[in-house]
Amino acid sequence: MRAQRETLERELKSSIQRNIGPMALLLTGLGSIIGSGWLFGAWKAAKIAGPAAIVAWVIGAVVILAIALTYAELGAMFPESGGMVRYARYSHGALVGFISAWANWIAIVSVIPIEAEASIQYMSTWPYDWAHALFVNESLTPMGLFLSALLVIVYFMLNYWGVKVFARANTLITVFKFLIPGATIAGLIFTGFHSENFGTASSFAPYGWPAVLTAVATSGIVFSFNGFQSPVNLAGEARHPARSVPFAVIGSILLALVIYVLLQVAYIGAVSPGDVAKGWSHFNFASPFAELALALNLNWLAILLYVDAFVSPSGTGTTYMATTTRMIYAMQRNNTMPKMFGSVHPFYGVPRPAMWFNLLVAFIFLFFFRGWSSLAAVISVATVISYLTGPVSLMALRRSATDLDRPLKLPMMGLIAPFAFVCASLVLFWAKWPLTGEIILLMVVALPVYFYFQAKTGFAGWGRDLKAAWWLVAYLPSMAVMSLIGSKDFGGSGVLPYGWDMAAVAVLALVFYYWGVHTGYRTTYLDERESTDDILHEVGA
Repeated sequence: MRAQRETLERELKSSIQRNIGPMALLLTGLGSIIGSGWLFGAWKAAKIAGPAAIVAWVIGAVVILAIALTYAELGAMFPESGGMVRYARYSHGALVGFISAWANWIAIVSVIPIEAEASIQYMSTWPYDWAHALFVNESLTPMGLFLSALLVIVYFMLNYWGVKVFARANTLITVFKFLIPGATIAGLIFTGFHSENFGTASSFAPYGWPAVLTAVATSGIVFSFNGFQSPVNLAGEARHPARSVPFAVIGSILLALVIYVLLQVAYIGAVSPGDVAKGWSHFNFASPFAELALALNLNWLAILLYVDAFVSPSGTGTTYMATTTRMIYAMQRNNTMPKMFGSVHPFYGVPRPAMWFNLLVAFIFLFFFRGWSSLAAVISVATVISYLTGPVSLMALRRSATDLDRPLKLPMMGLIAPFAFVCASLVLFWAKWPLTGEIILLMVVALPVYFYFQAKTGFAGWGRDLKAAWWLVAYLPSMAVMSLIGSKDFGGSGVLPYGWDMAAVAVLALVFYYWGVHTGYRTTYLDERESTDDILHEVGA
């Protein structure tokens, strides 16, 4: 026992360092949110929903904010690197913890290659033949993929030399990110704004309100707000996490909402009314805002956008390279990854083996999905699934671990948490069949990894963990069935008519939410963490 304690003390003294202040953490969250989503999201949302895409952004922000509030409280309670892959383990044991961690990691690590692809896709509209050859028929060519891979390596190197280098680079990039969207909004609105596009050239919701809801799920709106996770995952490196984590999470979402809505208004007003009359779905841009700027003879804006097409995605890609590395580090601490991924560099304070693993996975995603649109919908749905355990874990811990220190305890969480779970379930449903079924299947394919590591420990505590996991095990196929039998507006077979299908999903979600809350328990993993905290306090780490 003494030897184990001494080993733990050495690990804690050389662990990840707390160097990030509240404003830097806010900028990290905003830097993650304002990435390729702002470059493509307005075009994709309008393509699906028309001018009503504005409403889709607001709905998306409400959903994400409700979910983020639960994670802000969890992040303040458990300020540790890669925390979002550990919370469900504390409240429901290893099985729910693994499924949650896998879903979260898949949703985040795939963002790294999509940011690189976004930059090269924008480059493809440069006025050069070699640039046009980078993106052909809505797919990156081999040269486009090669350049995307080089960008991913840049993200890797910015994180390789430690969290201070990462934070300073990201702060500078995020400040630049504010300037370019602002210039884009002003340039398009004051140069070529067509108010008739909001209801005269076409109706406000030309494809109906179901299309607006589908836009929330699949156009990149959920994906565009996903960066709120970065301050949570970096809580272990934050000074005063109880104050700085909620400040960064909530602030970054609200600031991003203002930017996204204004960008959506600017995009809708900038396109030609004559083209709008042909239908919003016919717009196919490789670099939406840059092409609009050129059409309006705003060459200065087009140049800025081409520069920002590297800066904004690169800032997000760099941040996600940092956060996914901490997630692998945390999964190793969950004993569901090899021990080598728990190794932290003694001087730079970053888990470098985990970084190399994420770099390899990013390359795999890069070469299988060769365009922004092909990855955005997949990431959005996977992200929603990864959010589901947050509200359940928080309320389960409030119920079963009342003695835990809670630096931040938000009011009305008894209403916010079930609302967040229902919203996430509805977004999953709005994504349409068969995409919902495909992503749900992706969430369970990694279970053999879980069973392998469980077998190494002799399935210790397996019975209790399985009992606490039945709600999630039953939830995923139930949601797939609901998507299959839902209304045709959402890709289903039409067994349930429009409206009634969403009501059924909401009721079903509430059943699973309360089931999950009441099956949570005070796990041994939570007790182990508290023992670690005691040693951490003693050694002053």
